[in-house]
Amino acid sequence: MPKMHASPAAASDPVARRYGVAVGTGRATLSPTIELQLGHRSVRLFLTTPVTDDQVELIIAAAQSASQSSNLQVWSVVAVRNADRKRRISEAIGGQPYVADSSVFLVWVAGFRRAANIVHSRGAQVETLGYLENTLVTAVDSGIAAQNALLAAESLGLGGVFVGAVRSNPEALITELGLPEYTFPVFGVALGHPDPSEQAGIKPRLPRRAVLHHEQYDTTAWRETAAVYEERLGEYFAGHGKDGYSWADILTNRIGSIEGLHGRDSMRASLTDQGFASD
Repeated sequence: MPKMHASPAAASDPVARRYGVAVGTGRATLSPTIELQLGHRSVRLFLTTPVTDDQVELIIAAAQSASQSSNLQVWSVVAVRNADRKRRISEAIGGQPYVADSSVFLVWVAGFRRAANIVHSRGAQVETLGYLENTLVTAVDSGIAAQNALLAAESLGLGGVFVGAVRSNPEALITELGLPEYTFPVFGVALGHPDPSEQAGIKPRLPRRAVLHHEQYDTTAWRETAAVYEERLGEYFAGHGKDGYSWADILTNRIGSIEGLHGRDSMRASLTDQGFASD
């Protein structure tokens, strides 16, 4: 397979930068919002400049503007600024330095506690919170809202990274944050002002043919696209001083064995303890 390098012209095209190669975009107009989305990169190195309370409140307002299932609004955020608490959280989830070094660590809490309180105040019971549907609803809606939040943060010149490792030790987060029944920490978002010295770029994504199907799912689309992506991503990491990177290896390590879950295989017990039996 021939090498696929982005041309100089492609390097100035936000869509081409996202895929690592020039691609057709038809006649669609590139809006400022889409350009911001295409330029997303995870930021793990932060300056000491603080993210202000006003910025956090604006970011959460953007998060609350996201679509939510039946307007249930079944998520909350715990904003952690205390250095000792951030350090303890970082240590509990595997020693993630960008958690401890972030200006603010936003822990997204999926939960029906608020809703259950309102229902109980009306003299009614909450009979459905142990069902899988409601576990999925609160987790999905949390993700939708958090993506709005990160995009809003980036529009303010901030940067961040999603941290799924909070699910590797949910008990520690539950204790540290004082989370009540019917709540569960699903992920964190480390936020701060990006340190320009960080050597990180816009990581290529799978070719669109791998993820965009028309009318019915194409079970063969993965073959060619996976091979192309393996090469493009390898070139990207080689350009950042990391030779031999393999996306196929990442997939194999992550879903090929229980060890790849990094302790999250026991999450059901924690969910059940918090009121999410997920039956």
